[in-house]
Amino acid sequence: MSEEIRDSRQAIRRGVMNRCPKCGQGKVFAGYLQLVPRCSNCGEPIGEYRAADGPAFFTMTVVMLLLIPMIGFGWVLFRPEPVVLLLWVGVISTVLTLVLLRLIKGGFIGYLWAKNERDRGA
Repeated sequence: MSEEIRDSRQAIRRGVMNRCPKCGQGKVFAGYLQLVPRCSNCGEPIGEYRAADGPAFFTMTVVMLLLIPMIGFGWVLFRPEPVVLLLWVGVISTVLTLVLLRLIKGGFIGYLWAKNERDRGA
């Protein structure tokens, strides 16, 4: 049984750009984070690649690693009141999380496609 060779880097790059990991033309997301059932261009069943909690975990890791320098540099460079710093860091963290979550989920779906890790059900 021969399996097709799938390029992981290209699939991840296409997923991050909201493109089908197979053809690079159709979209991965129907909304903000909802996957399309099938690619509109090539018919690849993108909806069968379930990312589960992986993208949320990686997004939280990245944002938390950036949170420490944000608080440190914000405090040292601007010397704001603590409540003002808290508000700014909260807003920046929220926006950063919302942007990164979609990008990371797209890349995660591309990786799952490249490794052919479909949801096979229970």
